Amino acid sequence: MIKLKTLVVAVAIATTNACSLIPEYLRPQAPVPETFPNADAKAASSATQLSDIPWQDYFADAQLREVIGLALNNNRDLRVAALNIEKARALYRVQRADMFPRIGITGTETAQRLPGDLTSSGDATTTHQYSATVGFSAYELDFFGRIRSLNAQALEQYLGTEEAKRSAQISLVAEVANVWLILAADKERLALALSTFETRQKSYELIRRTFEVGVGSALDVRQAETLMESARADVARYIAQEAKDANALALIVGTTVSADLLPAILSDSVSAITEVPAGVPSEVLTRRPDVLQAERALRAANANIGAARAAFFPSITLTAGAGVASDSLGGLFSGGGGTWSFIPQIKLPIFEAGRLTANLEATKVQREINVAQYEKAIQTAFREVADAFAEKSTLAERLDARRKLVEATKASFTLSEARYKSGIDSYLGLLDSQRALYLSQLDLIEIRLIESANRVALYKVLGGGWN
Repeated sequence: MIKLKTLVVAVAIATTNACSLIPEYLRPQAPVPETFPNADAKAASSATQLSDIPWQDYFADAQLREVIGLALNNNRDLRVAALNIEKARALYRVQRADMFPRIGITGTETAQRLPGDLTSSGDATTTHQYSATVGFSAYELDFFGRIRSLNAQALEQYLGTEEAKRSAQISLVAEVANVWLILAADKERLALALSTFETRQKSYELIRRTFEVGVGSALDVRQAETLMESARADVARYIAQEAKDANALALIVGTTVSADLLPAILSDSVSAITEVPAGVPSEVLTRRPDVLQAERALRAANANIGAARAAFFPSITLTAGAGVASDSLGGLFSGGGGTWSFIPQIKLPIFEAGRLTANLEATKVQREINVAQYEKAIQTAFREVADAFAEKSTLAERLDARRKLVEATKASFTLSEARYKSGIDSYLGLLDSQRALYLSQLDLIEIRLIESANRVALYKVLGGGWN
């Protein structure tokens, strides 16, 4: 037993001092410009560093934060991502276990009967042999780092699943926020359509009564009815759209969302961060979880090359054990029954018909594939951030223009209504003013939704928000 312990210690020391054939890892150069388009040079010098701030600190609305919390606890896609981490962690532990000998205890009994024709006495005999052994079998000494390379590969794959979960969580938070905002916008559209329908219905009733007493014209009645029915159709459409938005929100959250958590109006302060600097260096993309996941896959492929290289060198395996043996069960642990065995084995590849070379070439090609995938992840991330900044650069002006347009159309409608009541203009001018006001109000809701969605997009594409 002492000899076996000494052997295990020696094996561990030899494994620790083994060499590694994994190529030196160098992160590929990002194939994108150093800064994003439309960046402000002054803001670049003072831009805060990107970090994964808690989403609770980024989103200002308390209802939205609670809905996001429900989604993080109940969403099935995020649950699968978390389970994938557990699976990868277990597989990594399985691979890591190969670095150590598997020691076990074995107890055996061998019973054999020989017929009289095969015995010297001419009588049939039955023999029994009992043994108990503790030891390890076929343990590979990792002199050339094959097992350590596979262990490094498994570790990178495990870490990649953690990045995948972070990426899934960020995407989920952004998706919940977007659906919640769309629901809020459709609620405002419905409220506007209802208000417009009520106004147009009153206008229609007034004009119809005027026509019935012989003052107005049939054309005015039909035009007023057309506007009223158009508004009624919009009410029905937005009622259906609001119901579909609520269904979409319940699906992504993974559970029923109570009515008190649903938005009443579209908030203009979805984000607690008042301003995000545009002059951000593109190197922040390397901290996005999806980019880090691609880099983990690249590191895993790089480690796999080390395992493929080590296959060209001799592999040494050991089998050893120590125990006791006896021809009777009662005498198994009595003195004089000790046994031990030590079976080293070395295997040197001589002719493999090109298998090892082809396997090494395949691992190198896989690394180049992962390099291309990593670079594509960087380019995709760059475009997403650049698009978000491009949208953001004109949103303030577009929002201001839409608000002033609503004010102008309200003033125009008021003047048209006064001129119509005074008999100066026909009802057609008033109808045009009503249509223009309604459409400008819908456009204002749309641009406010785009502005809020842009803040959510910045949270997502920048990898979690701003600290």
